[in-house]
Amino acid sequence: MKILIVGPSWVGDMVMAQTLFQCLKQRHPACEIDVLAPDWSRPILERMSEVRAALSLPLGHGVLDLATRRRIGKSLVGQYDQAILLPNSLKSALVPWFAGIPKRTGWKGEMRYGLLNDIRTLDKARYPLMIERFMALAYEPGAALPQPYPQPRLVIDEASRDAALAKFDLQLDRPVLALCPGAEFGEAKRWPVEHYAKVAEIKIREGWQVWLFGSKNDHAGGEDIRMRLIPGLREEVSNLSGQTSLAEAIDLMSAAAAVVSNDSGLMHVAAALNRPLVAVYGSTSPGFTPPLADRVEIVRLGLECSPCFDRTCRFGHYNCLRELKPRPVIEALDRLVGETLTLVGGD
Repeated sequence: MKILIVGPSWVGDMVMAQTLFQCLKQRHPACEIDVLAPDWSRPILERMSEVRAALSLPLGHGVLDLATRRRIGKSLVGQYDQAILLPNSLKSALVPWFAGIPKRTGWKGEMRYGLLNDIRTLDKARYPLMIERFMALAYEPGAALPQPYPQPRLVIDEASRDAALAKFDLQLDRPVLALCPGAEFGEAKRWPVEHYAKVAEIKIREGWQVWLFGSKNDHAGGEDIRMRLIPGLREEVSNLSGQTSLAEAIDLMSAAAAVVSNDSGLMHVAAALNRPLVAVYGSTSPGFTPPLADRVEIVRLGLECSPCFDRTCRFGHYNCLRELKPRPVIEALDRLVGETLTLVGGD
């Protein structure tokens, strides 16, 4: 059985999609799974043992480009028995339809009648988690999902990790705290840089080193964190934001002794690498897209106005994040890594 997955457009969603791949392999052990997705996702898919091949969808998020979708679809004619669509958009259904894939499965979305012939109606109360909505597409409608739920697991090649360490002149002579202070979603997901700097300071004083991860848009924020530390401490921070490829970031993060992250794609990467993880939530909720791993602590205030799922705070104060001080994050790290942490400055 050969299955084409039309993948999602966000890092975290792509990581969580592995739960679907795992379910398909449990149900059809000999099946072959290919994933059609943007090129940026290739490093994630290449680290999933269930995926045979990552197929390029060279279109930006939201771009229709009917001719390109038709060309890709025609190139896939006769190659697959089933297509499973994770996005709910009409355009995501075009390639499998052009390819004439016999069974085309997905949730009812943007007027996809005719494009899909195995169309499902989503019961959000039954499937509150995103992974449940992914996993359910591996089974017949109404079937029970396997328990316990599978967890994403990315497989790291040690040679690739060693090459990344050498490229950025990084050493593993001290434990590494990975900090992920960015979030593409918006400011309402970003814990303040001064709080991240306090966490970095405490860990460095305990003998750790700190690596900052993120996109090029996060580099300035990483420098802000680094420069808030006094000389002698800031030299223990490596700002890798915007410097690494996604593949290098994944491989390097696998070497971390612990991770602190906003609710972001890198949070899900850290969970899939099974790193001890403290996840900081503000405007969003772990009730929909929690990090899927065993060694996780979720820290949030749970204010009356949250979760709002807004990109920017409608009140302008961002109290769900600003009032969340470093202490509970440090205490969560303490529980995860089994060390006694000395707080500085009473935060």
